[in-house]
Amino acid sequence: MSIYERELREILSGNKDVIERVTKSCSEKEKQKYFKIMKKPFIVVRAAGSLGIADIVALRGDISFIVEIKVRKEKEILFSHEGGRLQRKAEEMQKKCMESSTLPVFAYRIKGARGDAWRIFTIEIDGLQGKSKQVNKMVPKLEKTGNGNYVMKWENGMKLSDFIDMIC
Repeated sequence: MSIYERELREILSGNKDVIERVTKSCSEKEKQKYFKIMKKPFIVVRAAGSLGIADIVALRGDISFIVEIKVRKEKEILFSHEGGRLQRKAEEMQKKCMESSTLPVFAYRIKGARGDAWRIFTIEIDGLQGKSKQVNKMVPKLEKTGNGNYVMKWENGMKLSDFIDMIC
């Protein structure tokens, strides 16, 4: 498990020490949003070994979702690179999430960024209900290139602080 997977897992779990550390360079408003997760934390488990389509699973009574985590120095990830492996994985994630009515989340962290370094994305999923359906409508979707491949542009994602604010 990477330090960034661990970081996101601990944020979603409401770990005060980690939240204080990652919000040091955030605005006061962003910090307040991050700290909301401490009142409604998730049970977060590592999924990489078992599911293969996500890195972590976040569980809570009102909403649960799977998370694929990406960390780069660059502000854009083309899913068609690496022989198309990321594209196939995203398509499989979308298919399995539609079959199981599960909310998929992509978390993208820029290395060395100041402020809120995490951005959140999702993909279109039919059949979601309740809070999951609302979140899927509000979170920015992965974009597609002219060839139909997914691309994740960090600046177009939702700040993790805004995501936490919305789900809490």
